[in-house]
Amino acid sequence: MPFTVIDSPIDGLLVIKPQIFRDDRGFFMETYKESDFKSLGILDRFVQDNHSKSKKGTIRGLHFQKQPHAQGKLVRVTRGAAWDVAVDLRKGSSTFGKWYALELSGENNLMLWIPAGFAHGFLALKDDTELEYKCTAEYNAQSDGGIRWDDPMININWPDLGVEYIISQKDMQLPYLKEIQGDML
Repeated sequence: MPFTVIDSPIDGLLVIKPQIFRDDRGFFMETYKESDFKSLGILDRFVQDNHSKSKKGTIRGLHFQKQPHAQGKLVRVTRGAAWDVAVDLRKGSSTFGKWYALELSGENNLMLWIPAGFAHGFLALKDDTELEYKCTAEYNAQSDGGIRWDDPMININWPDLGVEYIISQKDMQLPYLKEIQGDML
């Protein structure tokens, strides 16, 4: 199997390390293989791929989609580095409101499987950081949701890069978790 799973403290959230084959030409790796992912317990079908490029200090998120269009995401960085964050928003979960983060980079090639029911966001740690992620549902504007990146109830430990964070107007206006708990996934 070309994938190794590294446990996270939140049930269902998986850090995936692909096997990399290197030689004098460069490298080769599989980034997704349905049969191997099924053996890891990821049975979802991917229907949309996204790609973003961000400047150092850019925070995107924390985003999610509500049912019936909730998305699972398989996230990886192809260039640069990002502090990638997932927040558990699953009703009844023992880790509701808890977050997990790790550095994904074009060098470590780690991937993060974020099941439906989580909010997702990231901080670009380098200029020209590129993320690619596979989604289990297509984007649906009516199901679009999010929570503030600096929500004190969640209290994410964002790295200090010595630069001012770059955050979209939309993301700055997202509600706090306590304001949307009745309108969750």
